[in-house]
Amino acid sequence: MATLKDIANEAGVSLATVSRVLNDDPTLSVKEDTKHRILEIAAKLEYKTSSAKKHSIASIPKHHFLALYNYPQEAEINDPYYLSIRHGIETQCEKLGITLTNCYEGKIDNNIKDITGALIIRTPTDTTLKQAQKLTDNLCFLDFCDNKNRYDSVDIDLAGISKQVVDFFIEQDFNRIGFIGGCDHPESTDIRETAFTEYGQIKGVVNKQDVYRGEFSSQSGYTLAKAMFAKPDHPQALFIASDSIAIGVVRAIHEQGLSIPDDISLISVNDIPTARFTFPPLSTVRIHSEMMGSQGVNLLIEKARDGRALPLKVFVPSKLKLRGTTR
Repeated sequence: MATLKDIANEAGVSLATVSRVLNDDPTLSVKEDTKHRILEIAAKLEYKTSSAKKHSIASIPKHHFLALYNYPQEAEINDPYYLSIRHGIETQCEKLGITLTNCYEGKIDNNIKDITGALIIRTPTDTTLKQAQKLTDNLCFLDFCDNKNRYDSVDIDLAGISKQVVDFFIEQDFNRIGFIGGCDHPESTDIRETAFTEYGQIKGVVNKQDVYRGEFSSQSGYTLAKAMFAKPDHPQALFIASDSIAIGVVRAIHEQGLSIPDDISLISVNDIPTARFTFPPLSTVRIHSEMMGSQGVNLLIEKARDGRALPLKVFVPSKLKLRGTTR
């Protein structure tokens, strides 16, 4: 009788991949030709799944997930980064036949029932988190980490990105680097700002007077940049917390009569579609925000299916894309 190992050896893949393909695991990401090859080999070797497995697959419950966005829906207009996260969630849920309910501003509809998993996007208030916990214990945080290690999370290494940008500018011989960013809650500081300031001060290239904080919008970036230029002097290199903020900063720089990148260089974060069409095109750190949404859905399914108790922390990769706003 053929075994999973026989199929794996002939297909040139792992046992786990063979098992997940044959069990039609909806969270598996594998090329179609690989999947077809495994199925063809299994048929050729006359591999049969056990009745217990067939019963288990047939009895997989239908899911109803809650996507709880801790910001107003208008934020998706001001910053496509947020829209991309939602698109990743909705696309994956549609692909896997999962019912999805979206709620904004941390407000959960009292009529929502039969929730089998919840995605919590951005940092929630204690009240919002407790409401979600009453609906389900299958939670996954997106775009921030649970420092208490209670639940799964899918996030970006924003601290690492901030340090990478500082190191890049130092390699470009800049000795004074500024920051223009935003924050989601008045009582909290964005991790990009914190990491940038602490690391930049250690490297001797950052002063607190060159750190500006507003909202995650182009208008805020424009206003903060104008405030920076109102001072006697300014940094010749800037780290901008998001592309949306950077668009406003670029406009302010042009109005100041300065040349980018000869007079002032800048790097932002996200790589939204319009980043390539600014003048000059934005140098930015590409974040696969849509993948954050889809991987969050996958983690909820996997945890519900396997009963996993140990929380996982997943970091989506990023890449520095150098364009026209850097030398």
